[in-house]
Amino acid sequence: MAKNDFKVLVGCTGSVASVKVPALVEELKNESLDVKVVATDASLHFFSADSVSVPVYTDREEWNAWKTLSDPVLHIELRRWADLMLIAPLDANTLAKIANGICDNLLTCTVRAWDRKRPLIFCPAMNTHMWEHPFTAKQIGILLEDLGYIQVSPVTKKLACGDYGNGGLAQVKTIVDVVLRAIGNEHSKERRDET
Repeated sequence: MAKNDFKVLVGCTGSVASVKVPALVEELKNESLDVKVVATDASLHFFSADSVSVPVYTDREEWNAWKTLSDPVLHIELRRWADLMLIAPLDANTLAKIANGICDNLLTCTVRAWDRKRPLIFCPAMNTHMWEHPFTAKQIGILLEDLGYIQVSPVTKKLACGDYGNGGLAQVKTIVDVVLRAIGNEHSKERRDET
């Protein structure tokens, strides 16, 4: 599979760091990747779907698209479409939902239906006290150890709330580099499977 055939589904959640979603999408597109976005309602407080040059899906599209048994189910169609899922930013609320198997919106339903043979990369972003909460380490452990997802660790900086500490979203370039490495690993895996 050529890089420009690689499909990346970007999930974004209700962290202030969702302001970086448009820049992240553009960087992924600059790498010739095919991109779609799944946005929680809370994430859209921080960026406008119109500011992103790719399709943006929300709960509204999931429920409006389905009318009868023969209609496609959006979270399944998105899972089928994507070669890799990137959740950036992943807020504390959605982290807790994923770690506990809750799927009450389009994003968490897509994650719950995700084919675990494909990479899922998550980028936590939250207040330092939320990041340091004991639940966070347990929930991150579930995503890493039980589900086999890939983490792009948060960074230490002055956060949007004014606090200084760990919990800031990693730099866009860092996130894109991890995506490209995962794509490279997928290409290597495909070549091994062919031999």
